[in-house]
Amino acid sequence: MSDMKFILPGSETVTISGQTIDKLLRAGDGDAALLYLYILKTHGQSTSAEAAAALGKSPRGIATEMAVLSRLGLVRLDGTEAAEQEPPPPPPPVNEPRSYSVDEMKNELMSGSDFSIVVDETQRRLGKILSPDDLMRLFGIYDSLRLPPEVILQLITHCIKECHQSGDGRAPTIRYIEKEAYIWEREGIFSLERAEEYLKAISAQKSARGSIKKALQIYDREFSATEKRYVDGWIAMGFEVGAIEIAYDRTVLKTGKLSWAYMDSIIKSWHSRDIHTAQQVSDKDVRRGKSTAGAGSAGSAGAGQGGQKYGEPNREEMERMTRLLNKIKED
Repeated sequence: MSDMKFILPGSETVTISGQTIDKLLRAGDGDAALLYLYILKTHGQSTSAEAAAALGKSPRGIATEMAVLSRLGLVRLDGTEAAEQEPPPPPPPVNEPRSYSVDEMKNELMSGSDFSIVVDETQRRLGKILSPDDLMRLFGIYDSLRLPPEVILQLITHCIKECHQSGDGRAPTIRYIEKEAYIWEREGIFSLERAEEYLKAISAQKSARGSIKKALQIYDREFSATEKRYVDGWIAMGFEVGAIEIAYDRTVLKTGKLSWAYMDSIIKSWHSRDIHTAQQVSDKDVRRGKSTAGAGSAGSAGAGQGGQKYGEPNREEMERMTRLLNKIKED
């Protein structure tokens, strides 16, 4: 097996961000976390053989843990080296619920635990009896993802609201709820307070998207995935709708259409100068106008009528004085 190099994304230092720590903790793989610390210490210049020797692991073990770190987005494999090595076995899935037997689930229901309450309330809210597969998935949310019962019920309420707002009026499936549960687990939503914060943020984002869609004169469709990334990026930068509307007008005037890339360049240019509101854009334009006017005045400083320079006699005044002197002489 040939050596492989580790390459960190960007200029990583020995300082670990909170987001990285959360990823390592959720992965639950101590060996992978230890390898990541070693890579940080060596500034990403180590090889698999050196890592194996330092950590007392086999090369295959290092390759396996590297696959875990790569899957978490914490490191990447050097393309040339990685292509030559024997592919490591796939890492165990992160945050995937383990398989449960029917007896395990039945015992949990019969034990009088909170899960039985979750099942009863879920059936009441969805208006149906859960199938065995539904119960297994719900048990996975409860037992594997470790979402508290009150958070699970809040999650279900949110999913019901989302489905109703979509227009079909149908209740969400347990698969739909399970998919959303993974998002909540990744976002660290393990309390009602955190759930409330998250739902408020989601609501504010949707409201902002709707206002921006009107500003862009899009009425008959939803944003595409790419368009949504642009819009969410502008929202994250802190732009108000008025400023985005100005950027849209200037984009259409310049390109004759809604060019997302061109509009994004305008908005990013404003962002680099801490301009995020319509008023700030207006103020910038006024300052630019004054600067242009000032430059024009400087080019003709002291000029009077006919391009007269400061300190030079006025031709019309000289002619008037000459006529006046001639008249005096005639008298």
